[in-house]
Amino acid sequence: MLIKIAWRNVWRNNLRSGVVIASIALGIWAGLFVISVSSGLNEQRTEDALNTSISHIQIHNPQFIQDNNVEFRIEDEDAVRNALNGNSNVKAFTERVVLNGMVSSSTGGYGVRITGVDPEAEQQVTTLNEKMVDGEYLTGIKRNPIIIGKKLAEKLNVDLRKKIVLTFQKDDGEIVTGAFRVAGIFKTSNSKSDELNVFVTSEDLNRLLEESAGFHEVAVLLNDVSEVDTVAAVIGAEFGNLSVQTWKEVAPELGYADEMMQQMLYIIIGIILLALSFGIINAMLMAVLERKRELGMLMSVGMNKTKVFFMIVVETVFISLVGGPLGVILGFLTVSHFGSAGIDLSIVGKGLENFGISTMIYPSLEPQFYINVTIMVVVAAILSSIYPAIKALQLKPAEAVRAI
Repeated sequence: MLIKIAWRNVWRNNLRSGVVIASIALGIWAGLFVISVSSGLNEQRTEDALNTSISHIQIHNPQFIQDNNVEFRIEDEDAVRNALNGNSNVKAFTERVVLNGMVSSSTGGYGVRITGVDPEAEQQVTTLNEKMVDGEYLTGIKRNPIIIGKKLAEKLNVDLRKKIVLTFQKDDGEIVTGAFRVAGIFKTSNSKSDELNVFVTSEDLNRLLEESAGFHEVAVLLNDVSEVDTVAAVIGAEFGNLSVQTWKEVAPELGYADEMMQQMLYIIIGIILLALSFGIINAMLMAVLERKRELGMLMSVGMNKTKVFFMIVVETVFISLVGGPLGVILGFLTVSHFGSAGIDLSIVGKGLENFGISTMIYPSLEPQFYINVTIMVVVAAILSSIYPAIKALQLKPAEAVRAI
């Protein structure tokens, strides 16, 4: 009976209850959409970085990580290959020659990271070959092909098949120069990375280094990224003389952003619910003051304070249980729609590319987050009902029944 009375009390003032319910629904809806966009931005930035160059795990000579010296190659290459081929969690891997050097044209010269790759193996690990906007991926040029980023091509003022020169050091410190022709121009979501990286074949690079073989980096792609820590630990235990790093260790800023995003999602929705709680408290206080005489009569005829307190709490929870799930449902439908269709932010594309973010954003939220938000709404409703319920208990029946 008490629950039935509380439900009817909610709808005694349809306008006020409707406004509060609408504010809860709209607040949660907007909050879910905003944080889904933020989450989508972060996930897409991480995914682009992993798929373009970083991969899930990287293996190096420990000394190479310290100073990037060309002489510190990976030892026991065959053993590493056999271990990776025998690991069922490894989807593919590629070996790279990595140098710091300069690229120059008639326009000028710039410092770059020179990466020598096996084109076929690299395509199994990264999606750089899908980012070509002009030309082909290290093909079409018989000798010394090179692919460069669109941003760098603009700075060097070069087009396809134009000659550019790479300058770098050999193991003994001797300066080496090599002429390469532009086979293709790529463009990723990170314009800064496009400006600082060039890719050639490892065969051409080792020939200039006068090395028949040898690699500085092995990039590993897993079937399931959630197994990255386990796989890295297994490989690291097998090859104690090598440095085995997960993508969070290779690019700590990405791992930190991923961890912080989870916390920020709940902080943002918590702030929204806190703001909505003040609206709920205000509405329930008005309801209590308007029904002062009614509450006084109920207490006069024997309704104890526990039941009065419970009735106010139930009324508040009812309001929140109507507005909260409605907002969650609207948020879910909105996120699902734009998660598939995407949001085109090409109008601010240049700014986003400086931070490694694509112009097409796909909002996303984990299913568990919707459940947690619903629980948070209920908890916020219960907490918001306490003060109005206490004010109702402070009414004196003899005075309340004479209130106008």
